Amino acid sequence: MLGIAGVVIFLVIWEIVSRFGPVDMKYLPPPTEVVPTFFRNIVLIGFWSAVGNTLLSWFLGMLLAVLGGGVLGILIGLSSFARRATRSTIEFLRPIPSVALIPLAVLLFSTPIQQSLLVVTYGAFWQVLFQTLYGVADVDAVAMATGRSYGFSWLQRVRHIVMPTMLPYLMTGVRLASAVALILAITCELQIGKPVGLGAEILHAKDNGLYASSYALVLATGLLGIVLNFGMRWIERRLLSWHQSVRSEAAA
Repeated sequence: MLGIAGVVIFLVIWEIVSRFGPVDMKYLPPPTEVVPTFFRNIVLIGFWSAVGNTLLSWFLGMLLAVLGGGVLGILIGLSSFARRATRSTIEFLRPIPSVALIPLAVLLFSTPIQQSLLVVTYGAFWQVLFQTLYGVADVDAVAMATGRSYGFSWLQRVRHIVMPTMLPYLMTGVRLASAVALILAITCELQIGKPVGLGAEILHAKDNGLYASSYALVLATGLLGIVLNFGMRWIERRLLSWHQSVRSEAAA
């Protein structure tokens, strides 16, 4: 109820600022114009085609980021030599803003989906990698030593000792990366213009003076982010149903 009240208050403030504020109502349409436009958009095939293109970039980028970040996080985290060897490289690459790679992506790749994937994967990768490293670092050293003394292979130690400790961290990284990947997918569409997703549609509406439609599409991106976040949390609860944090949340 508090969440709904917050949304209503935001819409009321938006309406007042739009109609009586310093900004021309032409450039800041009130929600009484934007919301009906949003509902008109969602019945159009072109709208869902744009959503599908954005989700495709998001999904492929997430898939590459989770596979790359998860595997590298385990390999680096379990080896003190690898941690020392990669520390400088990681600290050099990590601060580079993902959007700064857009010109590089345009130069390297000819197809828009590849250009978008480079930026999306790069941004989401670090969220997964660092959370995986934190998870591996949290593994009990005594448990690892016990596994070795019982003759567990490296893969068996990863599966039975590392994974149960690391998985909650990994899922946190995936959830954070999900939001970053969506932001970057839409940013690439805004900057590159393709693939024709929600970002490109926002740019097209703005360039043609369809400001209510542009704000309606921005509203759609926010709702899409909420849906993806709920989806990530649902997957997290399903995968971690055995974990104390999820069981405590369910009990509460």
